[in-house]
Amino acid sequence: MGGAGPNALFPRMLRAGDTVRFVSPASPPDRDVVLHQAAVLESWRLTVEFGDHAFDRFGYLAGTDEQRLGDLNQAFRDPNVRAVFATRGGKGSYRIADALDVGAVRRDPKPLVGFSDITVLHLALWRHCGLVGIHGGLFAGQDGAIAPETADSLRRVLMSAHPIALQSDPSEPTSALTAGEVAEGRLLGGNLNMISTAAGWALPRLEGAILLVEATGMGLGQVDRELTMLSKAGHLDGLNGVAVGQFTAIKPQGSWTVVDVLRDHLMRLDVPVLGGLPIGHGVRPWAVPLGTMARLDATGGTLQVSAGVTEPI
Repeated sequence: MGGAGPNALFPRMLRAGDTVRFVSPASPPDRDVVLHQAAVLESWRLTVEFGDHAFDRFGYLAGTDEQRLGDLNQAFRDPNVRAVFATRGGKGSYRIADALDVGAVRRDPKPLVGFSDITVLHLALWRHCGLVGIHGGLFAGQDGAIAPETADSLRRVLMSAHPIALQSDPSEPTSALTAGEVAEGRLLGGNLNMISTAAGWALPRLEGAILLVEATGMGLGQVDRELTMLSKAGHLDGLNGVAVGQFTAIKPQGSWTVVDVLRDHLMRLDVPVLGGLPIGHGVRPWAVPLGTMARLDATGGTLQVSAGVTEPI
């Protein structure tokens, strides 16, 4: 399926009493953190289940490829499960993203909630069946607490069919990248490392899209390499705009910071860029739909994203 084309599969919004399931497509989660997240979902009157291998460990992975893929596909196939939550990102989703049961997704669309390494699953699902996903989750800070803004944004995305409006935060370093005026297009992307990892096999075409990028724990050279590859391979051709989230835990080198590297690449695209968005691995990150239409207003500092779920019939 074309990356920014008109076809999209919209899950229905969650309602009280619905069942959701945690699975671990990537790295092993902290059980206590996941149980805390589950308690938040239960406070929304949702029923929470866990995949058979949600807390397994196989090296740096949450179980073998077969176990992690099996849990994910079983959640997509189960008609009683109305949303699929990734326990965490980390590493490993890219190992199974080519074997998703897209037929089951087409028959019964349900939102996949996750970010970071989970980005590659969002990209593959959009490429192959147009599933609208949710970038974000109940991200806990270093103190283990889930910010009210983070939880509230996820609840709005999943349990209401209203557009989402995000404001650029001047305290975010990437706000300095804001340039241009207005752009419209489908919001696609997520974690920069996973966007580049998906290139050539899971990355959809991005013509006409607004590309969302965020990252954490990368070196400046890695950011530069990945943006260079995406650009020289033509993956960034035809973008309508770029929405820049949080770039965290990235050390400067000399006088250059990650903002300098991003500016060097993004300004060459000659499209509106909106930085400073509270999306990613930083403080109080928001959830946002992927695959829905968005309006980026660099002048006003806002990103408006259409709902990622539909009203129940």
